[in-house]
Amino acid sequence: MTNLSKLNPRLNWLGSEDVRPYVLARKESRLEDPGKYFNLNWFPQEPLFMDPLRMGDVYFSNALLNMEAKAFEKSDMPMPRWVFYDCAVMPGFISGFARRTSTLPKSITDFLGERNLVGEWTPVSMFIVIPTMVENEWVAHNLSSINSLIPKEDRLYGLGFLSKAFGLAYANIQTCCGMTQWSSPAMRLHSHYGVLEVLTAYTPAHTYANTLTYRLQVDPSEWVRFFTGEESEDFRESFEITDVLLDPRSTESQQSFQHMLERKLGPFYLDASEIRKKPLEQPFSIYRRK
Repeated sequence: MTNLSKLNPRLNWLGSEDVRPYVLARKESRLEDPGKYFNLNWFPQEPLFMDPLRMGDVYFSNALLNMEAKAFEKSDMPMPRWVFYDCAVMPGFISGFARRTSTLPKSITDFLGERNLVGEWTPVSMFIVIPTMVENEWVAHNLSSINSLIPKEDRLYGLGFLSKAFGLAYANIQTCCGMTQWSSPAMRLHSHYGVLEVLTAYTPAHTYANTLTYRLQVDPSEWVRFFTGEESEDFRESFEITDVLLDPRSTESQQSFQHMLERKLGPFYLDASEIRKKPLEQPFSIYRRK
């Protein structure tokens, strides 16, 4: 697997002594063989371990919730504290990256508030993934980072993408489902973890009905394309475009595609390269396997 720091010097932070991946999970949820399934060499630093059931580690959960609330404030989707505990801490697995508090740039200390920076390490990203009743299938519940909230010069390049990548690899996750909105810039990120199959195109059970539900087979060989922008030859060889176009601005278009899914005319897929290259308000092409 490609060494990321050689691919782009802006990824050198992965080897920094002042940035560490972390795992926030109760002891029963920790893995005996983390990272064995994909055997990546992307994350050279040993992770920090925090126990969300220990009062002494609650500062770390507090810091995560503070960051997450600020990240999702504009979208009106901050995570309630009880959801964090009941739906993430107890059944799931939380990971991400933390920076040494003493080395944080002023933009982060000002944004998060110095009174919230009480430990040696401050989390700057979070990925929550929860196991489902389907064998080897997980649901990505939350992905957030501080990158979009601070000046570009203080950001860790690729932090959001690599936070999810670390969690998927460390927890040996083979199949991952998730939810995002058709108009969200996160589409460009989530579509690069493996070929993205559409499970719902219109989701009235969600707070936001224009939510896309997806499933993908986790494929680290595709992850490097997020940084290189290269198209996948395997996708072009294995999938063909259909005559279906999904208009992300049109409820009618989403519902029409949803009816196709419910009539089991699929499965249907999206092309990560296309999503990356064109404005998100333009129609999405829909693909099927050849």
